Amino acid sequence: MRDTTKHQGLRNQLATTLQEKGITDANVLDAVRKIPRHLFIDSSFEAHAYQDKAFPIAADQTISHPYTVAFQSQVLEVEEGEKILEIGTGSGYQTAVLLELKAEVYTIERQHELFKKTSMFLPKLGYRPKRFVFGDGYKGLPDEAPFDKVIVTAGAPFVPKPLLAQLKVGGKLLIPVGDGEQVMTLFIRKSPLEFEKHELGDFRFVPMLKKKN
Repeated sequence: MRDTTKHQGLRNQLATTLQEKGITDANVLDAVRKIPRHLFIDSSFEAHAYQDKAFPIAADQTISHPYTVAFQSQVLEVEEGEKILEIGTGSGYQTAVLLELKAEVYTIERQHELFKKTSMFLPKLGYRPKRFVFGDGYKGLPDEAPFDKVIVTAGAPFVPKPLLAQLKVGGKLLIPVGDGEQVMTLFIRKSPLEFEKHELGDFRFVPMLKKKN
């Protein structure tokens, strides 16, 4: 797995592009500079790996635009040691960003092909989530709850109640909601029964797989 000074230079350029688009969190930008994104995608796309583009990966899924990953990471305001649940591991790039931000990451993937591939790939780069689960993201991970933050990296047709229920008071759920184009939506748990909701603009994600019966 090659990571050259050229790749590092391209990452620096990408971080500058993200700054120009409004990413201000220095820790998120540092993570973008460190993580070899070209290794997370098919080698045929390597020449474009550090452009702000999404690319296909296995199982008809995509690796998100770097801006989208950086935006979600910035909105979460990740603090060292926080317990974060990620719904939709995908290529593992967002997982790597969360780990670079020194979070304790629990991640769920529904596509078995991706689960196998990414669970073997991430440790080769030194990225080790606390738990890597093949399962249903709509259900969250109740046996590990509560979480400081929950991040969903696929377009959800509705907000799964278990994900809200698994937040600590003061915790955040960040989820793209809608069919086709989604609205990035932030929920902050203010009390056991009260949530504050913020809509943060339109994004486009692959659909979150339908809930298992």
